[in-house]
Amino acid sequence: MTSQVSSPAEKTDGALVGEQRAPGAGGEGKEVRRLDRVIIRFAGDSGDGMQLTGDRFTSETASFGNDLSTLPNFPAEIRAPAGTLPGVSSFQLHFADHDILTPGDAPNVLVAMNPAALKANIGDVPRGAEIIVNTDEFTKRPMAKVGYATSPLEDGSLEAYNVHPVPLTTLTIEALKEFGLSRKEAERSKNMFALGLLSWMYHRPTEGTEKFLRAKFAKKPDIAEANVTAFRAGWNFGETTEDFATSYEVAPATKAFPTGTYRNISGNLALSYGLVAASQQADLPLYLGSYPITPASDILHELSKHKNFGVRTFQAEDEIAGIGAALGAAFGGSLAVTTTSGPGVALKSETIGLAVSLELPLLIVDIQRGGPSTGLPTKTEQADLLQAMYGRNGEAPVPIVAPKTPADCFDAALDAARIALTYRTPVFLLSDGYLANGSEPWRIPEVDELPDLRVQFASGPNHELADGTEVFWPYKREEHTLARPWAIPGTPGLEHRIGGIEKQDGTGNISYDPANHDFMVRTRQAKIDGIEVPDLDIDDPSGEANTLVVGWGSTYGPITAAVRRVRGAGERIAQVHLRHLNPFPRNLGEVLRRYDKVVVPEMNLGQLSTLLRAKYLVDARSHTQVSGMPFKAEQLAEVLKEAIND
Repeated sequence: MTSQVSSPAEKTDGALVGEQRAPGAGGEGKEVRRLDRVIIRFAGDSGDGMQLTGDRFTSETASFGNDLSTLPNFPAEIRAPAGTLPGVSSFQLHFADHDILTPGDAPNVLVAMNPAALKANIGDVPRGAEIIVNTDEFTKRPMAKVGYATSPLEDGSLEAYNVHPVPLTTLTIEALKEFGLSRKEAERSKNMFALGLLSWMYHRPTEGTEKFLRAKFAKKPDIAEANVTAFRAGWNFGETTEDFATSYEVAPATKAFPTGTYRNISGNLALSYGLVAASQQADLPLYLGSYPITPASDILHELSKHKNFGVRTFQAEDEIAGIGAALGAAFGGSLAVTTTSGPGVALKSETIGLAVSLELPLLIVDIQRGGPSTGLPTKTEQADLLQAMYGRNGEAPVPIVAPKTPADCFDAALDAARIALTYRTPVFLLSDGYLANGSEPWRIPEVDELPDLRVQFASGPNHELADGTEVFWPYKREEHTLARPWAIPGTPGLEHRIGGIEKQDGTGNISYDPANHDFMVRTRQAKIDGIEVPDLDIDDPSGEANTLVVGWGSTYGPITAAVRRVRGAGERIAQVHLRHLNPFPRNLGEVLRRYDKVVVPEMNLGQLSTLLRAKYLVDARSHTQVSGMPFKAEQLAEVLKEAIND
């Protein structure tokens, strides 16, 4: 799924049309075309159910066996103003018969439930694309609300597109007459009508959606059947109407995946599963101390379902209480986690410093979002890197791990737990809103593939005094890792002090001695610097590139797709991607100095490039974006071509 092999399909924005099949397979006398990939965007009011619609289409696409990548995009308000541009919610899905890396630059199909959805998204739609519009909403008042003086369906402004005017609301209400619902109640099912139509159009399975609807509305069977009926009505409309003369097939991506069992998974769900797996592999109870915050709250919701795995979740009254409880759980012998986003990290910073001083394992999961302050709660950004690196008083180094895809969040959680437990340190796990809410296929690993994370607690004295007395020294370090012993409270003979005041090396007694403080500060830094992380793998097929693109975190997909396009155009370029940002891989400096030009695309104002310049004295060129949206592969490809030829 994430192979580095060049794929011709990554070089265009539109779906590639292959062979045409004989009429009749998708409806009497209708043509069926085979495509290698499609990008669909559902858009409407935040109350129109676009996220549910996209999620169901994604689930059926995953079960069909396509590779896929998704981009949910929704407003921060619980119920944004209806019919307005800020209130538009959308869900983009890219699916293919081959390995893909991004949700796609531009949709081949836009489903617009109202004028606001059309106006907010039309700028992203390429000429010749399909646009399905709900004509029932294109009346004078909704159009005026978003600045349409005349109907775009009638004034010729959409002539460059293949427009399908469909009265979705009217058709849905007509299909549900037998249920005796009010007009308002029946209208709510128009998203299921649209889902049925798109499911027919792209030959998606339907059984899973019908089963889902009956389970979701099990306590309201009439509502369940109404939604199923609307879904089937949409399918039948596509089958019978003359406006949709063609349906499309995208074959399963049989060659994109190694052998195994797969499921569709979002970044937050993968991260949650990774935390549960880490606790099982460490043979420790998992404790989450958290305060709800977008876009991290889903991890709290998910972990609360897994008490059977020894997971304990605590929804605290604020961010500080959440991390305080988690640090206490770490002292008590749990695999401790706190989840948050950028604003919460700022509040937790003092306790993170305390965890550095106590030298206890603690995972700080930061699902980054647009900032500063409240910023853009539902939009993505990578702007917390320097906060994670330096955002504490004093010298308080913390390791940083960043996943690169939604599925990689599982492995990154295991890796962060390995570092925290082995080196007795808090660890930052930096995901972001793009990874958290996006989804892709994930191969479910076998248990014997998972790392052994078991640790040994201190059980008795570890030091002998000059007079032969055996005592326990809480800051006597393991020689290789510099980790101090992990002593569980209540273990006889292992009583010791904890707290934020500086400790004497070895004994753990309070110490204000200047030389001791200097030694402890340097030792804590040396412990982080000595963490074992893998060397970088360089993707440079020709070995003759003079330009290197460096990424971290969620930029992996857009950067790799852009690199494929650049190579497909005959250019030579090398690529590396960082998971470990503190410490950096040991060969990073040598890799950077191997190339004449280094380009660093980031969704911030150049934070990684600042670190690379400072540490390695290389001329790292930033390419930055802080729009709340991920990079587009085509735009990045142009930037990389300019860098190569500069």
